[in-house]
Amino acid sequence: MAYILIVDDDEMVAEMACEILMDAGHACGWVVDGSAALKLLEWRRPDLLLLDQDMPGLTGAKVLRTIRTSPRLYDLPVIMFTAITGAEDEQQALYSGAQDYVRKPFDAKFLTWKVDHVLRTRADRPKHLDLKDLLIRQASLREENLTSARRVL
Repeated sequence: MAYILIVDDDEMVAEMACEILMDAGHACGWVVDGSAALKLLEWRRPDLLLLDQDMPGLTGAKVLRTIRTSPRLYDLPVIMFTAITGAEDEQQALYSGAQDYVRKPFDAKFLTWKVDHVLRTRADRPKHLDLKDLLIRQASLREENLTSARRVL
């Protein structure tokens, strides 16, 4: 079971996606705008974010950029919802850092499959590390590798 936050300005879409994912065994909540999502993310980190790409005010793309530049949320998995069917929009979602996208209207089985797929692909990763801690760990590993290489030479 994963905790999933849905962000969509269309309450019917958000509620329907929430019901589908709860029926699949996940815990869900939803908000209707990007600002509310960022406020919620300050105190609760979901396992996955379903984010509408095109919302009034703070768009999904801007929310995604904020998440990707946050030391606390940089590695949060995101699936973008898009009602736009163009390949450009899908490419932009992936380029901006989304793990996947789902076109609206969506099929219940397809949505569940996409969510489960993203969660499965990230299951082997270690739990979230603050970006500062991750960079320190990576620097330490690089130093160990250099030391080992010097010993061999």
